[in-house]
Amino acid sequence: MERGRGRWGSVSRGMLPLLALNTLTEYYRLDRKPPVTAGLLAANTIIYLRPSFLDPVIPSINEVWFNPHLILKYKDLKRFFLSAFYHLNESHLVYNMLSLLWKGIQLETSMGTVEFASTVAALVAMSQSITLLLAKSLLLFFDYERPYYQEYAVGFSGVLFAMKVILNAQSDDYTYVHGLLVPTRYAAWAELILIQMFVPGVSFLGHLGGILAGLLFLRLKASYSGANPLRTIIGGLSHALNWPLRFVKCLFRRQPRIAGRGTVGGRQTGDTSQVWRCQTCTFDNSGWLSICEMCGTSRTDDGLSSLDSIDEIQDLSLDELRRWRLQRFGRR
Repeated sequence: MERGRGRWGSVSRGMLPLLALNTLTEYYRLDRKPPVTAGLLAANTIIYLRPSFLDPVIPSINEVWFNPHLILKYKDLKRFFLSAFYHLNESHLVYNMLSLLWKGIQLETSMGTVEFASTVAALVAMSQSITLLLAKSLLLFFDYERPYYQEYAVGFSGVLFAMKVILNAQSDDYTYVHGLLVPTRYAAWAELILIQMFVPGVSFLGHLGGILAGLLFLRLKASYSGANPLRTIIGGLSHALNWPLRFVKCLFRRQPRIAGRGTVGGRQTGDTSQVWRCQTCTFDNSGWLSICEMCGTSRTDDGLSSLDSIDEIQDLSLDELRRWRLQRFGRR
């Protein structure tokens, strides 16, 4: 999160094309494109750009600032939830979205789309709640009203700190955080302190709330063995929204062409449950066929209708063979 009440959407610094290029590059190299991550990137960017046709729909930043005093006084859920998706300026947006691009792809690929969507929803609610609780606690116990309780902040970084905690929770490696080598599992704590020291105007409580939300999420996930109700709800909504698309695909889906494969008189190879040998001509047919592709004999027949074996066919004269073929299969 970033603090302040400066001008929203200041003059462009040309960083959005960098964000677009990085996003396209990352998604191009992926076989499976994570849709929730792409949706989050698009939502945050559209809210920042605020196109004219969406102007009546998207609230202004003055309506969604995360301010503990106003949220508790007016029970303002709009500020509580929407403030995470607003950014003060282009650099604030691009920095957060580049971080989301990397973390989102990693988590959505490993968790799955529905699980990741439910995780993001939980982290937004948990990080905002913890930040609100911390601000209120500082007011009650230490009389810290001006620095935190009256603070205005927006941004997705609280959720990003929670994602970092989840990603690095089981890692035993070391990583560099702004040039400082630290254990990977404690990277979020190191980044919290370093950003607070060297980047002016950031929300310490917002970032801390994100870290604590990530830790709480891991603890709850480890202790709760039942089905995630939020995941069930999101999965049901996803299934319902995808139903029309699946229905259209079924209407236009082409039936696969079934054809036999094999060699005449050769040794059977592969899975015999998928291949059957004609008793008449010894051709190996696909298990999906009920009639021999070579001679037309039924799969259940032991032989030809009037001839008992291939030897009898070989003993026929040419005229007799023609009459038998015409009788058996008709004119072709």
